[in-house]
Amino acid sequence: MISKLFRFITKSAVWFVIITFGLVLFFKWVPVPITPLMVIRYFEDDSPKILKHDWQPIENISKNLQLAVICSEDQNFLKHNGFDIKAIEKAYQNNKKGKRVKGASTISQQTAKNVFLWPQRSWLRKGLEAYFTFLIELTWSKQRIMEVYLNSIEMGNGIYGAEAAAQHWFKKSAVKLTKLEASAIAAILPNPRKYKANPVTNYIASRKRWIINQMNFYGVLNYKMKDE
Repeated sequence: MISKLFRFITKSAVWFVIITFGLVLFFKWVPVPITPLMVIRYFEDDSPKILKHDWQPIENISKNLQLAVICSEDQNFLKHNGFDIKAIEKAYQNNKKGKRVKGASTISQQTAKNVFLWPQRSWLRKGLEAYFTFLIELTWSKQRIMEVYLNSIEMGNGIYGAEAAAQHWFKKSAVKLTKLEASAIAAILPNPRKYKANPVTNYIASRKRWIINQMNFYGVLNYKMKDE
């Protein structure tokens, strides 16, 4: 009985790795048509029953927006291997001191969660998030991770991805977003269903200024130079 159970668990684990690795490889080249978050949000009781999502290649997404989300969400994105250890340690110390709980999720982790998993917090989801983060960092380039991230994340109530967000907030394509517009979209990412990129509140305006300062300090975004 125990040996049968062991074989079942072993086979299940092997098939899980094969299927998930194959799925990650598949999305290395193929656009992600829909994510679990999109489906969950659509069927929530307070959902506006809107789902706007228009996949665009990275070349059709403004470098301003790419840099804005890096400066806002994960300034070490091009340097780490999916996990920002210093940020995790800092968040742990802040939380240990009883300060406001702060996360340390990288863009890679957020991409793994958005594309392959569900939004609710749990140890199981965090474990799977780490697993998928490892896989996408192993098989995707940083540019591909950014491409999937900017096409999948929530950027408004029922608005997903850079193109839908640019059209919704500024009535233009994502490739034409200015630094000010890109910083406004990046500023609402912590709670895109609550905040608005246009017109902005005083709080979002303050976040915009901080993000723009970080963008000016960061300089030119260059994937190849950083990846080498």
